[in-house]
Amino acid sequence: MRRVTRTGVLLSAVVVLISLEAGLFAAPTAMADDGFGSGTGVRCVGKGCDLRATSRSGSSRRSNPNRAAPAHQSVGGGGGGVRGGGSRGSRPAGSPTVTSDGWEYDLGNGMGILPTFDGGKKAPKKADKPAGGQQVSVAAVAQQAVERLRLPEPVIRTSPDQDFVQVVNVPTWMWVDKGSWGPVSQTARVPGVTVTATARPRTAVWSMGDGSTVSCAGPGTPYSSKYRPEARSPDCGYTYHRSSLAEPGKAFTVSVRVTWDVEWRGGGQTGAVPGLAVEARRQLVVDEVQAVVVR
Repeated sequence: MRRVTRTGVLLSAVVVLISLEAGLFAAPTAMADDGFGSGTGVRCVGKGCDLRATSRSGSSRRSNPNRAAPAHQSVGGGGGGVRGGGSRGSRPAGSPTVTSDGWEYDLGNGMGILPTFDGGKKAPKKADKPAGGQQVSVAAVAQQAVERLRLPEPVIRTSPDQDFVQVVNVPTWMWVDKGSWGPVSQTARVPGVTVTATARPRTAVWSMGDGSTVSCAGPGTPYSSKYRPEARSPDCGYTYHRSSLAEPGKAFTVSVRVTWDVEWRGGGQTGAVPGLAVEARRQLVVDEVQAVVVR
């Protein structure tokens, strides 16, 4: 019986006791951009995504034109980002995509955010007057807090390790690195009003590249030596039943889409922003383990 290591841990493999030709393990190959996530939101590269948004009604608020976009940001589709239905720009494999339920997000210094809270009702325009008599809009302060949120790019982890070959009929464990899963908060203040916006990851939906999807209620469980090598993940795993050698680049393109819920509170009011999603992808090589009977 041939045994395959699960990143240093022996993993039992399915053995076919007939003579078969030996298969070659292909190394992961980067694929050209194919419009992944096109027209649904904003593409950004780097370690996270700064959010800017406009309502689908077309209302928007211009941000400070003197504020430069962070150096890590790269905007596809011609410098201004991509809103729903806009032109498509190329982006490197592995970069995240930000989309939303009922919202359009943009990068850089060109767009602001006009959120709709509480089931579609616009947030109250006015709040109590602070010292000095000037009226302050709680909604405007909430906009600032939400704009400052940076949702981290989900970091894909697998066992067997993604840099090694996955094996047909052997369970693959998937999880999102804990550094990219957890509450993210930002606070905005003006005299008399303080608003804090908090984003929390809710679900991770994996597209396995062979037409199957896996929905996980949390980040998934990292594999460790306390589990048997042939064990299935308790909460986020998948078993491939065919190899990827016939695919372009001889690898499956795997993506994970993490949905975030955003709530804000302050100035005696609360509200929510529709679910945001950050998506990342990478390639996995899947091959068959074969045994040859020698007589």
